[in-house]
Amino acid sequence: MTMGDSDWRTFVRRHWGAIAILVLACVLLFVEAVYVFVWFANNAQSSSLVPRTLELWTMGNLVSFILYAVLYELLLVGFPVAVGAVAAWLWWKRLPDEERSGYHFGGRSRSAGGSGGISLLLFIAFCIKVYIDGNWNVAIGTFSLNYVVDSMITILAWSLIIIGIPVAIGLAWWISREMKKP
Repeated sequence: MTMGDSDWRTFVRRHWGAIAILVLACVLLFVEAVYVFVWFANNAQSSSLVPRTLELWTMGNLVSFILYAVLYELLLVGFPVAVGAVAAWLWWKRLPDEERSGYHFGGRSRSAGGSGGISLLLFIAFCIKVYIDGNWNVAIGTFSLNYVVDSMITILAWSLIIIGIPVAIGLAWWISREMKKP
């Protein structure tokens, strides 16, 4: 059984403060994850973990870079996420049993197949970024790690603007419409 529209409205009205804190925490953690990666990528070159240009990278450099990036993300982002998840679980457990039993957060299951074309779209966006920068005929091996990371951050910003603004407008419209219902 899934949560009905009136159940969601009731849940949002009763706990809007907690939901606002959760949304803010998610946004801050996303921003933190991006900044941690940019910081790590910049320091990976200055600490000689990886060569300055990609043409000099070996598989060892690539694997080391990925492993260290994952470890830093887990340490600096994963730990706050775990603390927040424990805090959210404790908050949920403090709700009265009658209220908790009225909410069912189940839903339809989704298949876990494929990337849904996201990889292709990111590749196309990277090609557009390289073309706009005038680096279309420049050897990829001469790209610095900072250029690639900065390009990915730019592509992320483009995506957030192109997709995020309409989603935010639609979500604000939906919330205002739902809050006006009796």
